[in-house]
Amino acid sequence: MAAHTSTARATAPGATRVTGTLRYWAAAKAAAGVAEEPYLAATLGEALAEVRQRHGDNPQLLRILTHCSYLVDGHQVGTRDHTTVPLTEGGTIEALPPFAGG
Repeated sequence: MAAHTSTARATAPGATRVTGTLRYWAAAKAAAGVAEEPYLAATLGEALAEVRQRHGDNPQLLRILTHCSYLVDGHQVGTRDHTTVPLTEGGTIEALPPFAGG
């Protein structure tokens, strides 16, 4: 399942990059030190590659992000390849780390 975290092909040729908001929850929020931040990307894979580059000096956040579930505009991404999940202008990505209990 490494394909969904690949940065080699984060954006399809000709894909339009859009702006939106990445929201961190629980442990991801604590590790990032912010509740949310903007992105400029065409796909979820590209947005996550941007986050990994921006926070390359934060191994705790990078580790947590590999275990997160993601919602894009309220829809579960599940096991889909992140490089195939398109983003919409003004959209929202939710990074949901595993929660205890429940």
